[in-house]
Amino acid sequence: MTQALERTLNRDLPQFEGQTVKLQGFLHARRDLGGVQFLVVRDVSGITQCVGSGLSLPLPESSVEVVGQVKAHPKAPGGFELQVEQFKVISAATEPTPVEIPKMEWNVNPETMLDYRVVTVRGIKERAALKVQAELVAAFRDHLRGEGFTEISTPKIVSAGAEGGANLFPIDYFGQPAYLAQSPQLYKQIMVGVFEKVFEVAAVYRAEEHATSRHLNEYLSMDVEMGFIEDEEDVMDLENRLLAAIMQHLKTACAKEFALLGATIPEVPTHIPRITLMEARQLVTEKYSHQVGGKDLDPEAERLLSQHFTETQGSDFVFVTKYPRAARPFYTHADHNADGSLSADTTRGFDLLFRGIEITSGGQRIHDYQMLMDSIAAYKLKPETLEGYSEVFKFGMPPHGGFAIGAERLTAKLLGIANVRYARAFPRDRHRLTP
Repeated sequence: MTQALERTLNRDLPQFEGQTVKLQGFLHARRDLGGVQFLVVRDVSGITQCVGSGLSLPLPESSVEVVGQVKAHPKAPGGFELQVEQFKVISAATEPTPVEIPKMEWNVNPETMLDYRVVTVRGIKERAALKVQAELVAAFRDHLRGEGFTEISTPKIVSAGAEGGANLFPIDYFGQPAYLAQSPQLYKQIMVGVFEKVFEVAAVYRAEEHATSRHLNEYLSMDVEMGFIEDEEDVMDLENRLLAAIMQHLKTACAKEFALLGATIPEVPTHIPRITLMEARQLVTEKYSHQVGGKDLDPEAERLLSQHFTETQGSDFVFVTKYPRAARPFYTHADHNADGSLSADTTRGFDLLFRGIEITSGGQRIHDYQMLMDSIAAYKLKPETLEGYSEVFKFGMPPHGGFAIGAERLTAKLLGIANVRYARAFPRDRHRLTP
């Protein structure tokens, strides 16, 4: 009988009420109650309660097969349960899990949960977060392809950093010094000369000794670059459309996951509010009495600025524009003064804040060869280390710009996950190299 049945997923049980089906999955939980046995079986689509008696049940997380009749039950997960007729262990767990998966919470023993990530990642909430991220990335790809973008793949072993600085992981490349790529920036600019509009979804690496809830040393970067723009406004307009499309897709594809995690999908304004960095600093100082130090916005200033735009314009998003040169990489295009001359201080770089945290850095890039060489010198970088990149600008590169979104950070803020490490299956931070 078992051999003749096709596998049924938990989510499809309602259409088989009164019929006999076969479930295959993991023994999520079990309990005995007065001679009646209750077992919860988890598969990729969800969980189902199964009821039987006289069963020889293995340890939780064993792979099992259950054959039984589908019955409506208002108190069962999903409104249906399985009356067990046959039960088989496919692959038995040989020891108890170090953490009880049905009882896991993100705010309890976080390091333990990460230490045993090979098992804890099976949790319902953990899986839901990763499903949302997968759909987010799929929507990112789909929308950009619809706007004529081409997906590219760039090297992750490089001879120099895209942004300079010391936050690079060095490696030995057959006796030569090399690094793990901190960004695909330089390559995606080169590829604008090929496809005009390009994107990439790939891991990037930052050797920064952060110990915060918002940073990873390896993360999934969703990068975009487009040519023949007028200025950075075109780039922000593209990201505006892209985010609207992503959120619309998540409403359809991940309603169950958002409900499970008690999270809400934001509405993306037709025109996301925009404010210059200097205006933003002034606003949080005057309205909230928060003094901003340094050349950028600190985390508290980001939170307060987002609070202001949520309260005054109902927007969870805000672009912060016109960053100073000192706060931007060497390839960022200078802004223009009122008389048309290039500013010595202000750039066409921007950040996008979402619910109190930066999720995007972007802007217009330098496309003029001499301007680029002057910028490399001003940043005290070595031109020879960037020669493979800079030479393309001798050959008619168009005005172009782009941005990058950290998939884990966006996922975490969407779902209300306090620590970005739980928005990645196997996170890498400065203390974690396993599993």
